Amino acid sequence: MNNQVLVTGANGFVGQALCAALRERGEVVRAAVRVASGAEQIAVGEISANTDWTNALHGVDVVIHLAARVHVMNDTSSDPLDEFRKVNLHGTENLARQAAAAGIQRFVYVSSIKVNGEQTMGAAFSESDTANPQDPYGVSKWEAEQALHRVAQETGLEVVIVRPPLVYGAGVKGNFISLFAAINKGLPLPLAAAHNARSLVYVGNLVGALITCATHPNAAGKTYLVSDGADISTATLVREIAHALQRPNRSFYFPPSVLRAIASLLGKSAQVDRLFGSLQIDSQKIRTELGWTPPYTLQQGLQTTADWYRKK
Repeated sequence: MNNQVLVTGANGFVGQALCAALRERGEVVRAAVRVASGAEQIAVGEISANTDWTNALHGVDVVIHLAARVHVMNDTSSDPLDEFRKVNLHGTENLARQAAAAGIQRFVYVSSIKVNGEQTMGAAFSESDTANPQDPYGVSKWEAEQALHRVAQETGLEVVIVRPPLVYGAGVKGNFISLFAAINKGLPLPLAAAHNARSLVYVGNLVGALITCATHPNAAGKTYLVSDGADISTATLVREIAHALQRPNRSFYFPPSVLRAIASLLGKSAQVDRLFGSLQIDSQKIRTELGWTPPYTLQQGLQTTADWYRKK
């Protein structure tokens, strides 16, 4: 490839892994961050409709756009959708238009499976599904995808959209690391009855997919769903994490209906829905069209995450 690649959100969980993988391939990486703290970083400030990307885009061949306003727990904003749109919609469209004007050929956008919806009932999500975002974050990501298609039609910019599910690996935060912490402490968890099916993607697999989307000629103009290719129930996930951490699996049976009722009273329904609901992804399209296969298995990804967590 030997391109110059601009990575936005370069100091984030996925961004750091992506920059490292690109450098290993011999690519020239320009790491866009809000505030620069290293020689290979370029400061762009807040991302919005008014961000000036001139210096960041100079000499760049490909943009991989990771930076986003992500889920905010207990969001106190009076208009959460407007806040998400400032960064995820208007900020993304502004970057794409400046990239096209700078003569950049390809723009890879990391969207979210939340564009498809929050859960599956039998059939796995695919790229051909009608969009069904359920929260302000998902709506802003879907609107950004539509804006990028408009930019592509008007300018010829090659846009590739990737919708990952939950991403895990060394450096992961949020609910996933909280689950690791609980299992590592040996806490009993009422999850033995969670016989759902969820698709995940290990950060090393997502990084490989993004590099493929940045380089493969057949990716231009396409949308891809990516996952590890092995769906797992929450009950099995707890068991696998316990095994990787070399800790006992102390999950126990608790009636899901009772747990949902308690969660509803406590305002925690969304968290319980994620633990007991299914979200399956069909990632066959990227495998067929681009010849991409996940380099790591789910078990390898969980073991790497566990090894990192124990050192941490």
